[in-house]
Amino acid sequence: MQVLRCLPKQEILNLNVSLGRGGEACIYAVPSHSNLVAKVYHKPTVAHAYKLQAMLANPPENPTASLGHISIAWPQDLLRSVDGSDRIIGFLMPRIRGMRPIIDFYNPRTRRQHCPLFNYQYLLRTARNLAAAFAALHNSGYCIGDVNESNILVSDTALVTLVDTDSFQVTDPDSNAVYRCPVGKPEFTPPELQNKIFSQYDREITHDLFGLGVLIFQLLMEGTHPFSGIFQGSGEPPAYESRIAAGHFTYSRKRQVPYLPTPIAPAWETLHPDLQELFWRCFEDGHQNPHLRPSAQTWLSAIAEAEDSLVTCSVNPQHNYNIHLKGCPWCERTLRLGGRDPFPSHQAIAAKEHLKPRIPAKKRYNQPTRRPQSPVAPLPTYNWQPTYTPKIPFYQKLKQQKFYPVALCLVGFGLLGYLDMKVNFTSSFVSQNAYTQQSLMARQANNNQNLSFADYYKQGHAAYKVRDYARAIDNFNQALEKDPNHAKAHVNRGNARYNMKDYEGALTDYTEALQINPREIKAFVNRGNVRYMLAEYSNDPDREYTLAIADFNNALRLNSKEVEAYIRRGVVRSQIAKYSGDSQQDYQLALSDFTQAIGLNASKAEAYYQRGIVHSQIAQYSSSYIQEYNKAIADFDQALSINSKLSKVYLKRGMIHYELSQYGGQNSEANRTKAIDDLQTSAKLALEQEDMENYQQSLSSLCIVVENKCDALFQSSTGLDAGETK
Repeated sequence: MQVLRCLPKQEILNLNVSLGRGGEACIYAVPSHSNLVAKVYHKPTVAHAYKLQAMLANPPENPTASLGHISIAWPQDLLRSVDGSDRIIGFLMPRIRGMRPIIDFYNPRTRRQHCPLFNYQYLLRTARNLAAAFAALHNSGYCIGDVNESNILVSDTALVTLVDTDSFQVTDPDSNAVYRCPVGKPEFTPPELQNKIFSQYDREITHDLFGLGVLIFQLLMEGTHPFSGIFQGSGEPPAYESRIAAGHFTYSRKRQVPYLPTPIAPAWETLHPDLQELFWRCFEDGHQNPHLRPSAQTWLSAIAEAEDSLVTCSVNPQHNYNIHLKGCPWCERTLRLGGRDPFPSHQAIAAKEHLKPRIPAKKRYNQPTRRPQSPVAPLPTYNWQPTYTPKIPFYQKLKQQKFYPVALCLVGFGLLGYLDMKVNFTSSFVSQNAYTQQSLMARQANNNQNLSFADYYKQGHAAYKVRDYARAIDNFNQALEKDPNHAKAHVNRGNARYNMKDYEGALTDYTEALQINPREIKAFVNRGNVRYMLAEYSNDPDREYTLAIADFNNALRLNSKEVEAYIRRGVVRSQIAKYSGDSQQDYQLALSDFTQAIGLNASKAEAYYQRGIVHSQIAQYSSSYIQEYNKAIADFDQALSINSKLSKVYLKRGMIHYELSQYGGQNSEANRTKAIDDLQTSAKLALEQEDMENYQQSLSSLCIVVENKCDALFQSSTGLDAGETK
């Protein structure tokens, strides 16, 4: 592809190497300028052109210019069509290298793998630099709009870069035209915009400040979302958007909310008092009056003060904490996490101890030995969990029961800590300096241009197996540069993009694979999965479901024994049944698909699990509900006989036992006991697997089943002790 660059002089650019593709545009390397990339829109519009011209005419200040770092990846030049129309079709922007998404730093597991010496001071400095970038944009009259973790990159020295800047809301100071940001992520969206159509609203700085508060909270609280917690109400825990809309900040001080802090989160008291105050202003006071939310400059000043008040632990110099605390919270947290240090020492990293399994805690239950996972083919990691809606009220006051020893078990859950997935060992860490000498122990870019397609393909496969999807995409990009017509490489890159939640990019890859090889069965199956996911964000979900089923049908036309196609088609049909005028027929079609899959491969635990889900859904509308519930339990039993580590299966089976216990009868107490056992097991497994969604849902359900006995246990986030039972 050829495009015309106009500044500083006219130049024809040949764009042949694609670095990534989304639903709106494609990113290309610029051969003659290695420090730039080109973004070219699939369907450029006049609005794109006017917006880009306004951005180029009014760039924001770069707060880290003195360090030679780019904090905001702003457009630098326009790209025009070479057909003589002078049409603006894209722009040039800085190429950002050696940085990772912010989630890799506030997520403890990925931080240990890629940058283990990134300690609490680094996290504070990251938050400070993030606030500075927001302040620079707001001072220039810009709103980010779509604040989320995927548009923020961080270096190993805590520098920050905001990307995807052409999606920001831009106001042209000359014409006063507002170019809105039409997208947003619910977890970072303020209450006043929840369930709104973003393209119909002008964003305000106060909206950005809510998202900034969420990101700072996650940075300083080990990835914990400010609205996450153990649900104390009835029914299934509400989604984040519902919690935000209701103003249910878990750590509220002025109102009672139906959540208790999750025991795996750091103690609230760990935060500097000034930061605690700002979080209350952001999420509690700002709920009713958005203008009370702290500005980016206010955050910057408070974070700087918190950083200045840090002291160093005498046991581990990597442990920094604020002086208002009586002791080191990270040493205490290390004990609570069974020896897993959130900020390991230099010696521990040099000995690779930070990558080893945690030190086993004292046994309070029979804990099965964890076996290493065998390598798997590079396919997407899917997590199909249709919503389960109980037929009767989820919580009913029960007769006085004997107290089950659940509190003790929950204490154990809080101490289990994070277990490592199977990862590659990193090289030993030798740097001792703070902000200038720490190495980013992540992917090591291979600049050897003599590598073959097979070499890059093999590296991409290896990265995929250890779930380093970003590196896998890089390697498959390199492989496809060598051979752009390799269908399976497109499929594998699509799988990696899928797991990065780049659904539109994955859709493009699967479609390209099918253009190269119309008989690529996995491309049909995986494209159907992507369309199922896209239905959630679509204005016409029925269309996406129809296209998904068509893809599964095509896969089965090519191979009538393709088990995954039957399972995924059944999942889509069971989803359609929830909104269908003839739900029973759609449920029966879904059951038929799962049964067909089981007939072809009786070792597919997912097929049994999904069939059990459908039986439980049918039970809610059937007069023979006990029979349907028993069928569901039988399927869940079979799934667990195949794979006893499936937390989600224990969770669903536990809730069905609880439902059955509510109907009374001679088996009521036995079902209740089984429910507690299943939910305990689900929580334990989810925590071991770092599946926080199922973990919190299991604990929430467990607290309700035992009549909210968890209240006293979790009233204080510091009430858990690693060595004693209370």
